[in-house]
Amino acid sequence: MGVPRIRPVQSPYVIHSGATASNGIKRRREMGAENEAGSNLERIEMTVHVGTHIDALGHFTKGDQMYGGRSAQDEVGDFGLHNLGIEHAPPMISRGVCIDVSGLDGGDHLEAGRAVARNDLGRMLENSGVELRPADAVCIHTGWGRFFVTDNDKYVGGEPGIELGTAEWLTGQDVLAIGCDNMAVEVLPGTDHPKTMMPVHQHTLVEAGVYLIENLVTEHLVRDGVSTFCFILLPVKFRGATGSPVMPVALI
Repeated sequence: MGVPRIRPVQSPYVIHSGATASNGIKRRREMGAENEAGSNLERIEMTVHVGTHIDALGHFTKGDQMYGGRSAQDEVGDFGLHNLGIEHAPPMISRGVCIDVSGLDGGDHLEAGRAVARNDLGRMLENSGVELRPADAVCIHTGWGRFFVTDNDKYVGGEPGIELGTAEWLTGQDVLAIGCDNMAVEVLPGTDHPKTMMPVHQHTLVEAGVYLIENLVTEHLVRDGVSTFCFILLPVKFRGATGSPVMPVALI
């Protein structure tokens, strides 16, 4: 049997001009300007969960429950989240740990639906001589990122990723964030699909208060054999937003 396809829920951003140089020059001429000063401005409409991005703790619920025992009925307002928006995420400057699991099955990437277990991560960490510490940012390389943009149908049709037990083990290590080179960090379809969907998001964001970073670019770290580094990520503080596009940096 083939892997059941997962319908994508992310949409690309839409950009259109709000002002153009030619109109700006005309407008400034009418005000007396002689220096042909044109300017270009645009409007962008998008979900904040596009490209490489970080999930705010208020991104997911477990029923009505949200992180910190908050109620979705009270927390979600007409203008976003009251207390769990991305503006409350701290600047992240911490140790990053890259765990390469792409070769677990003998290839250069794992296949969609392949769950990464706790023992898989533990074995790779042992091989690289790295132990997790509190406040680490864990970056998991499955090889799936090679299909981002190059084969979007394949990329969003499912993915390898961590299962619930792995997420529980990672949050038990008091990590700051968990990232992966896929669109959801967790394996899709899940190991209990379709009865249980997105359990990793429910555990990390709702129960544990651990951030998720999706669509990471990790192949350069793997190519250069880098296991630990200084991880830097500064979320854009969109007030009330459930996430933020980001450009994380690995300082070697």
